Amino acid sequence: MTAASKITLIRIVLIPLFMIAMYLSAGQAGLWMYISLGIFLIASVTDCIDGYVARKYNQISDFGKFLDPIADKLLTISAMTIYTEWGIFPAWALMIVLAREFAVTGLRLLAVQKGKVIAAGWSGKVKTACTMVGLCAMMLLSGMDIFVWLNPVVIGVIIVTTVYSGVEYFIRNWKCLM
Repeated sequence: MTAASKITLIRIVLIPLFMIAMYLSAGQAGLWMYISLGIFLIASVTDCIDGYVARKYNQISDFGKFLDPIADKLLTISAMTIYTEWGIFPAWALMIVLAREFAVTGLRLLAVQKGKVIAAGWSGKVKTACTMVGLCAMMLLSGMDIFVWLNPVVIGVIIVTTVYSGVEYFIRNWKCLM
């Protein structure tokens, strides 16, 4: 296993710790929410680090191309799911995110059957970055009435980038469906 893949695994291991800290925060600003944010930030930064290590040290692998987007999905969906449970992130928005993720994963599986690996595209990376930054902002500014407008904006950005990147994956890889 490459160093880049080990870094990706760190992101996956951090997810349960993040979720525990989020639940301990009970959605309120304070120590546990900031611990949640810290864990989420560290996990998010590993996304940049594993990609950098993979490219710099020529450790790009099919396993890494497979594992990295799964780790991203698990991290971001864990946060969105908790926010949905708390009534902050609408269930319909979470469903759009989940539908896109399942559809793109299905497309990737079809591609693998045809001997092709679909790596993360640029729009998918933008979607992931916007989602991670937006969720960090929601954690950082939770409970601050002055930022009451933030959550709907973050949710809107997540939905737009999710739908756009999902459509782009299918347009670029439509031959895998044939």
